[in-house]
Amino acid sequence: MNHGAPPVVAIFGPTASGKSALVEALLAHLPDAEAVSADSAAIYAGLPIITAAPNHPAHLVGTVPLTDDVSVAEYQRSAHATIDAILDRGNTPIVVGGTGLYFRAALSALTFPPAPSDELRARWNSHYDENGGDATYALLAERDPRAASRIHANDRRRVVRALELTELGSSLAPEGENRLWTDDMRRPTILITLDGPAEMLDARIAQRAHEMAAAGAGDEAKRAWAEPLSDTARKILGLEQFATLAEGEAIDAVALATRQLARYQRKWLRRLPAAATLEFTRSLEELSDAVVSLAGSRKYLSRG
Repeated sequence: MNHGAPPVVAIFGPTASGKSALVEALLAHLPDAEAVSADSAAIYAGLPIITAAPNHPAHLVGTVPLTDDVSVAEYQRSAHATIDAILDRGNTPIVVGGTGLYFRAALSALTFPPAPSDELRARWNSHYDENGGDATYALLAERDPRAASRIHANDRRRVVRALELTELGSSLAPEGENRLWTDDMRRPTILITLDGPAEMLDARIAQRAHEMAAAGAGDEAKRAWAEPLSDTARKILGLEQFATLAEGEAIDAVALATRQLARYQRKWLRRLPAAATLEFTRSLEELSDAVVSLAGSRKYLSRG
């Protein structure tokens, strides 16, 4: 990129908004750029179809075996080291993602709590079983009222997680959590979001589900499902559906789940103070030209 480009370009958008295609176009025109994935599914190896792994070179894609759990904190350490190494080479990282928390972790200096030990999780699950949901939630409200106010009393998983964090000296609702794009940005960054009409996004999602099936998602999923899987790998969208359902049912189920995910991603997107929001209906040439122009404008977010 030119001399005026910021150190980091970050692109966020919902599933099927064309992020991978845009990054591929940028890499073709910018020899000093390197892509860094911020996707909780694409980080896993062995499922390139189901995770929609990009065709272009990208860091943190297919790097973790399906037998391993991945925490946000672990991903953050890898992302920070990767981005710093790219900058040390004099190149420009293009961080791209649709997993909001991973995207946030890659760009921010916020720290994430460590994963609990098996003993700690088992103890709080036993507490929940023995004392019931109401009593366990009441204990959380006493220990961390801020976190309790954001969790439904019947949400066992999050109640247990919040209590684990109280013992780790952290919280599910830490102070200052909304300062990501101001005080907590690690590097000067230009933030670009992709968005467009919901009905067009839904059509793209349906098309993608059919294309995944045609490309062999069913065979890929069945092979993986028959092997040991970590808890986080087992939750990859599309894996269980393509492994256990008839193809037509799997396509419909994946399309529905992906539409729901995209709705959540778009809500998250609207909370970002983006330097620019680009319509994914524009041509790839127009989009890549816009990104290059924005990168040269020095209109970036920084740690202040």
